[in-house]
Amino acid sequence: MFAVSIITRRLKEGKTYDDFRKAWFHTTGFGVSSKLYTMINAFDPQEIIVVGFVEIREGEDPLRVLNIEVKERQDNPLDSIVKPEIGRVYGVLVSEDDFSATGAIDYRPASIHGQPTDFSEVTSALSLAKTLITQASRERDKAKEILGGRH
Repeated sequence: MFAVSIITRRLKEGKTYDDFRKAWFHTTGFGVSSKLYTMINAFDPQEIIVVGFVEIREGEDPLRVLNIEVKERQDNPLDSIVKPEIGRVYGVLVSEDDFSATGAIDYRPASIHGQPTDFSEVTSALSLAKTLITQASRERDKAKEILGGRH
């Protein structure tokens, strides 16, 4: 399963992407295939968007990965850099498509790494992702309350 997250944050007045990066940068790896892509919104340079792709393979504990993220935010809060509002979107990757070719491209069914997408697996992965993210969010919010609002 490839979990996909899209997180948006707004910089506080006078703060820069470099300030954000120094506070946000993960000091502990997830121990699974993880790529995070960070963007600055072209129409709103105060908005930072992080798109993450995390591959959880059979036998790996996705909650462990989520707990690493929660701990990173507790250990490295962003309160002095970004405004408190957070945009969050989570999902499961269902297809990767390469439109790099020049000219016409034939339709291809959904696939990841050349393997056809099994939508029955996607349904169960969505349910699992929702459950685990909800659980990790509760842990994060509980810790945030204990720490006095840091996140």
